[in-house]
Amino acid sequence: MSGTIPSMETSGQQLKDNTIIIVLGASGDLAKKKTYPALFGLYKNGFLPRDVHIVGYARTKMDDVEYHKRTTGYIKVNEGDEETKAKVEEFKKNSTYVSGGYEDGPSFDNLNKHLEQIESKYQSKERNRVFYLALPPSVFIPVAKNLREHCYAGKGGANRIIVEKPFGKDTDSCRELLKSLKEHWTEDETYRIDHYLGKEMVKNLLVLRFANIAFSSGWDKNSISNVQITFKEPFGTEGRGGYFDEFGIIRDILQNHLLQVLSVLTMERPVSFSAEDVRDEKVKVLRAIPPIERSDTLLGQYVAANGKPGYLDDDTVPHNSVCPTYAATTLWIHNPRWEGVPFILKAGKAVNEAKVEIRIQYKDVTQGIFKDISRNELVIRIQPSEAVYLKFNAKTPGLYTRAIPSEMDLTYKRRFADIHIPEAYESLILDALKGDHSNFVRDDELDVAWKIFTPILHWIDGLSGPRPKPVGYPYGSRGPKELDAFIQKYGYKRTTEGYAWPVTNVSNL
Repeated sequence: MSGTIPSMETSGQQLKDNTIIIVLGASGDLAKKKTYPALFGLYKNGFLPRDVHIVGYARTKMDDVEYHKRTTGYIKVNEGDEETKAKVEEFKKNSTYVSGGYEDGPSFDNLNKHLEQIESKYQSKERNRVFYLALPPSVFIPVAKNLREHCYAGKGGANRIIVEKPFGKDTDSCRELLKSLKEHWTEDETYRIDHYLGKEMVKNLLVLRFANIAFSSGWDKNSISNVQITFKEPFGTEGRGGYFDEFGIIRDILQNHLLQVLSVLTMERPVSFSAEDVRDEKVKVLRAIPPIERSDTLLGQYVAANGKPGYLDDDTVPHNSVCPTYAATTLWIHNPRWEGVPFILKAGKAVNEAKVEIRIQYKDVTQGIFKDISRNELVIRIQPSEAVYLKFNAKTPGLYTRAIPSEMDLTYKRRFADIHIPEAYESLILDALKGDHSNFVRDDELDVAWKIFTPILHWIDGLSGPRPKPVGYPYGSRGPKELDAFIQKYGYKRTTEGYAWPVTNVSNL
């Protein structure tokens, strides 16, 4: 089959009735840890379409008992919460399983028969099918092809396909994947998930930026010295080294998650909140970023320390691998708003804490009446414990006229104590059901993102000369000892000694 297949649905149509959600790769880790708990969260709170049915599909042969055990094993139910327990049982009754291959048409014919049996009970002719690919990229194309040829709902209904990262390994492989998917599915029908776009604090960036003059007026090169976007994980590969070694920390975190955060952080104000207006602005700012230079890169690999094994001690990791488990890269945006401001993306495994945050450091105040005064910083903590806080200088309480650093603090758990913040996957699956593409990655956005990272990735992979050797850093540390010098060369200044957050003991100053 070749050429572009026309979509049979109207873009933006919300699915309210007669909908089946098919989870392909239902026996895998992603499905049981993320997809099914997210679906249950939506089901419990009444956000899934009426009469929804969920069908799991994978190669693994399972009976209903084993299938339901896997799909509900990661759903959190508090002791004594009978209402949630009852909802779990309801959820199980609305979920069935079909086993089959990923590359043969007859297996998908069998899946289609199962879907038609469910749909035969519908009162109307409307048939909506949402296909969620919780699968490795090696089978994306055959599965997408077989779904389109054997399981596509006809006229009178909607078909949508949700695809997980990674979307290729570099520019060429990404383009090949995009081309192959487009032979079977239209852009309107395709939802490429980057779950960071579903996180509460990332979605909050648009409101924070464009609904507050206090922030938006100083959101440019005239006020901001440097920006850091940081991802930290306190554990190593732990038996997943084979997969990780193939992709590395840059493909796993920087090229997608952190770059998506950067695009929302730096884009111009969109005309509206409509999907295409938002994504147009994201693409514009990404196109202003040139490929990353080797001199703007720091690579690390964790070594054994504190009783924990090093990366090369993982039996699933190739001997003498030089795959980085830590990377810091500096990006530059060549446009009038951001020219000259360094954006430092940092991600590392086996470091000292779990954290994802944005740290915007402002420029020094004019010298004269103050000496060695701390810089202002706006910190947006994406996870854990969502928060926004502004570090600023205030007079020391009492008889001294002296400035000390303090903060304005919006910690969500304190300010919004009774509000449930949904998981990112819940938010994104609901967006897909609504037909809202705003928080999904568009094809041209994906292409320009790979252009930024492909040269540095080819260098790391040894495709453009000798492979660089990452510096070692101890398991459980902040990262490579070279990190401080790396970020300081881009103008970052550490806060004055004596600052503590969130409580400052004045007597210690």
